[in-house]
Formats: sequence, C-alpha cells, structure tokens
Amino acid sequence: MSDNVLLNLQGEPHFDAIRAADIQPAMTMAMQEAQTAIDAVKAETQPNWHNTVEALTDITERVGRIWGVVAHLNSVADTAELRAVYNELMPAVTDFFTAISQDIELYARFKNIKASDEYAHLTAAQKTKLDHDLRDFVLSGAELLAQEQMEFAALESESAQLAAQFSQNVLDATDAFALYFANGHELAGLPDAAANGGQEVDLAEDSVKSGLPEDALAMFAAAAEAEGKSGYKIGLQMPHYLAVMQYADNRALRETLYRAYTTRASDEGDTRWDNTANINRRLALSQRQAQLLGFANFAELSLATKMADTPKQVLAFLHDLAARAKPYAEKDLAEVRTFAAESLGLPDLQAWDITYASEKLRQAKYAFSETEVKKYFPADKVLHGLFAQIDKLYGVHLMEKKVPVWHPDVRYFELEKGGAIIGGVYMDLYARAGKRGGAWMNDYRGRRRFEGGDRRGQLQTPVAYLVCNFTPPVAGKPARLSHDEIITLFHETGHGLHHLLTQVDELGVSGINGVEWDAVEMPSQFMENFVWEYDVLAGMSSHQETGAPLPKELYDKMLAAKNFQRGLFMVRQMEFALFDMTIYSQPDCDWQQVLRAVRAEVSVIKQPDFNRFAHSFGHIFAGGYAAGYYSYSWAEVLSADIYAAFEEEANPVATGKRFWREVLAVGGSRPAMASFKAFRGREPSIDALLRHSGFVAP
Repeated sequence: MSDNVLLNLQGEPHFDAIRAADIQPAMTMAMQEAQTAIDAVKAETQPNWHNTVEALTDITERVGRIWGVVAHLNSVADTAELRAVYNELMPAVTDFFTAISQDIELYARFKNIKASDEYAHLTAAQKTKLDHDLRDFVLSGAELLAQEQMEFAALESESAQLAAQFSQNVLDATDAFALYFANGHELAGLPDAAANGGQEVDLAEDSVKSGLPEDALAMFAAAAEAEGKSGYKIGLQMPHYLAVMQYADNRALRETLYRAYTTRASDEGDTRWDNTANINRRLALSQRQAQLLGFANFAELSLATKMADTPKQVLAFLHDLAARAKPYAEKDLAEVRTFAAESLGLPDLQAWDITYASEKLRQAKYAFSETEVKKYFPADKVLHGLFAQIDKLYGVHLMEKKVPVWHPDVRYFELEKGGAIIGGVYMDLYARAGKRGGAWMNDYRGRRRFEGGDRRGQLQTPVAYLVCNFTPPVAGKPARLSHDEIITLFHETGHGLHHLLTQVDELGVSGINGVEWDAVEMPSQFMENFVWEYDVLAGMSSHQETGAPLPKELYDKMLAAKNFQRGLFMVRQMEFALFDMTIYSQPDCDWQQVLRAVRAEVSVIKQPDFNRFAHSFGHIFAGGYAAGYYSYSWAEVLSADIYAAFEEEANPVATGKRFWREVLAVGGSRPAMASFKAFRGREPSIDALLRHSGFVAP
C-alpha cells in the first residue's frame, strides 16, 4: 500500500498515477485507521479542544480528502471502472461520516467543551466552528433514538446514491447523443417534413452548415475526428448545443437538439436513464429526514444552515422579484416575436427558435454578434487579464506550475502574496466526453494551521478545483471564449478566491467552509461585474487576425446590450427557484404539476409538453442546492450592492482590500450578514440589483 497515491495526499496529488484499483483499498484502510483513531478520542478522560475537536478534524480530513479526489475524478474523468468502484464505495463512505455525526459520545464531548472554562479562551473562529459542529450533530440525528438514527443513516446513504445516479444518468444521456454529417451526405436523425408544418426541409450538408460559425464547424469536425470519423459530429455538450441553438439557420436541426437536450434522462428520452423515479424517491427521502428531525418539511431543514429564516420568507422574496421582472420579460418576448415574424419568416416562434431569433435581434439592434466578440478573446489572454484583475484588487499573483493532472488540458497555478505561496488552483476549462456538464468550484484542501503533533504550527494552504465546459481548442488553434464564457470564468474564480484568500486557520470555517449556502454565490457574482469594465476587457483581448484589443465602439455596443432580454433571464431564474422551494416545502406534492403551476405564474415562454427540464436539474437533485436555488438570486442582491461600493468610492484598490478583509478573509468564521455589514456599513438593499438589471426608470 505504500505506493498507493491516495494514501499519500500531501502536496499536489499524482493524478496521472491514480488507478481505479487503488480506490477501494485506500478508502478501506483510511476508514479503518480513522475508526481506531476515533475510539482513541472517545477514550480520553478529559475532553478538550486539542484531543477532541482538533483530533477529529485530523481524522475526517484525511478520509474526506481521499474521497474528495475520487469524487472529483468521477466528475471530470468518468470511466466505467472508476464509476463502478465509486458507486460501490459510496454507501460505506456515507455510513462512515453519518456514524461520526450521530455519535452520541462525540456529541457529549463537544457539549462538554462548550460548557467548560476552556471555551472562553478559544478564538472567535474556534468558537464558531464548535457551535457549527454542535448544530450539525443535531441536524445529523445525534439526538434521535437509536432506531431513528439507523433510519436516518439509511436515508442519508440512499440519498447519496440517488444523487450519484441522477448525475450519471444525465452524463450518459448527454454523451449518448450524436448527429453526424459528412461531405455530400444528409444529416441523419432530423425530424421529417411532418414535424415542420408539412414543409419539406433541405437537410443537405450546406443547409446544416448554414449560419454556423467557422469555430463551431471546426469543433464538430474535431469531435468526429476524435472518433476516427470524417465529417462532423454534433453532440449535446454545452458548446455544441449553444452553437446550434444560437446560430444554425436549419430550424429542423435546432428542434432536434432542443428536443434531445430538454428530454435528457427522462421518460421522453432514452428511458435507460430516466430520472423520474430518482426524483420521486429523493423528495420522499428528504421529507422523511426532515420529519425525523422535527421539521415540517425539508425546506425548513435546509434553511437551518442558511441566512433565510423560513420557506415563506424565501417564497415571498421570489414572488416579489418575479412580479418585478415579468413585465420586462413580456416586453422582451414581444420584441423577439415581432422581429422573428417580420425579419426571419418565423410567425410561429417556438422554444427552439428563441435563442436563434434573439441572437439575430441582438445583431440587428446593437450591430454586433457574439461571434464577432469571441474573435477578440483567446483563452490564454483572458486568463492573463483575469489574473491581472486579481492582482489589482488584492495584490495576489498567479504563477503556473507543472504538476501531475488528470487531463492534458488541465493547468495548475500557485497564488503568491509578498513572496509566500498562499494557495493553488487547478483549472479544467474545456468540455469533453466523460466530464459532467456545467461549471463549478470545489476544494482539494482548505486552509488550516496545525496545533499539535509533528506539524505543530505549520500552515496548510488551500487548493481549489475550478471546472468549466468551454469550447475546446481545435485544429491547433487557441481556444477563444465568448463573453458569456468569460463571465462564467470570473464567476467560478470568485468562488475560488473565497476559498483561497481566507485568513482563517480553523479548517471548518476557513474559506467557503461554514459559509451559509445562500451567501456562497455572493463573491462569485461580485466578480462577474468586472467583465463589464472596458479596461478589464481590453486588457484581455487580442483579435485573432490583427491582434488589436477590443475596440471601444464594440464595447459600447456590448454594454448597451448588457440587459438585453434580462427580463427573460430573471423570470427563468425565478421559475427554477420557485419550483425548487415549493417542492421541498410541500410534502407529497405532484412535482410535475408544481412545475406547470410555477411556469403559469412567472414564465412567459410556453414550453413544449415534452420539455423535461427537471430531469436534468442536478443543482437540486444531485448537488447542494435542494431548497436553496434561491441563493443565486439572493446573493445577486448582495453582490450587486457590494459592487456598488466600487462604483461609489474613488479608490478601487482600497475598496478591494476592504472587501478581502471583511468578506473573503473571514470565510465562515462569522455570519455572512455580519461580513456584509462590516464591508457596506448597512443592511443590504435591492436597489443596486434592480438598477444593474435595468428594472428601474433611467
């Protein structure tokens, strides 16, 4: 076992040497050793911070780090072998952590420390961590009767397995779809004439290519070449899907991809990956867990660790924001309908036409296209500009370092401040088969200062994973990012900075750890604002042919279009958030009927009956956003208000340092509202969000 990489995770892991066969023995040994160590903790006669809280942190961090690496690889480098061992081990791993969180002896020791004289001498961060731990013991069932604890643990284990299966179904359904076309051949799999109003549709290659940008066609050609095929392959990975929906003139092609994408992992798609039963069971399990802990519903349980107090409060916030946004959404839709009918020959605008018609309207209205913008932003130059902005705000430098990675596209950067390395980040930016869709930040390890043993006084620096699914480089040419992709990059980097710039030494509340979930999106959405500043954009731009920076004239057009169809975007977010909070706060509801009711209230775009959006809604069925998707909208209120301080104050460097000190540095060591007030000097206001969204009169 000495050469098992997973048992020697100290610095940067040797990802290139991790084998599926290593996982089971590593996890088994780590959990066995952990259990022995836990028994030793419980044998201590006088519990204190060092021999109980710190010791348990040592134990759980090691097991959690190993499993975290495995879970990360399962998300970004899925293989049949890795998936099999991941699924096989998940019940045992879940049971391991659940048993710790329900251990009545450990819970009693933590309570004794809280009641002891030692508590008064703990640091503020230590006190917060201890308070969080005590709360989490209760929310994990530590106070339940033995039989109820067993039931709760079984529910936890099954929920974890359901979440994994949900994500794997979506991934498999996404990767299974493919349309191929080659020179002189038609594209197989498109709807017949009956699906297009009885009109014959030209499906020849030129018709399929019509409207698609050169970089999209190169991407499709590279996808086919990777499979040893000539011609082109169109998949459902986000860069493929968006290229077709936004630019393809062939309406039948757009409809085909829309139908395939919106029916992934559902009863309307390939039923091998149907998530219907997973959703039903997940809701039932969540409700039963809440009942066991004395909550009326899972939404109440979810909010026990968030800024919001009650589901009613959240629903009122969402309904209010939806009511404010809907008139703007109706105006947006009316505008695109009129344009589509008059300029595109589409009097019967359908869901698969909206993105296409909107892009055409944007070009007509603001005299620029996303394709034109994309030519200015090579990925390396964008990263350089991102790093320059971080340096400007916080005086932190990012330097690339060669380390073992899980895919050749992955890069690693160290963060340096004042000559010291303060953290590191892996960047995995491009879409590929076997990689979960979307974008996210996760941590490999958190900041921590050791208090005992042979590492006493040593500082463990934080390391993060930053994962996106951007259009990959093809044909030896550098990848170029759309403005939306740049926004996503800055967003996820904001999460990363929240984790990496912490100055808290207690692992449980350093970085993003311990931060209320409905405040987690605040630093990420805050970072998005800088992608609308000309100096930032110009500094990361270089035209693919001339090398010229982004012209001020083009930037002005982009800025004028910033809130283009903002109303449609906002009501879509309200649809997602209201659906989420409603189904988790109404036990035994018909969740498909709830979705229809929510759409009837807030949505302005009528979705086809076959649309099965919920079946791939991984945020709330396989991620950490169950009864918490509203966090995006609430955090947007906070982040817009925070950015307003940068607009109001004359010295952005000083403001950035204050934001670091009062928000990023403190992590979860104090309530998010206290951090916000310390930075802003007052309660949050929705005014900045409404102004930035164009929902107020000029």
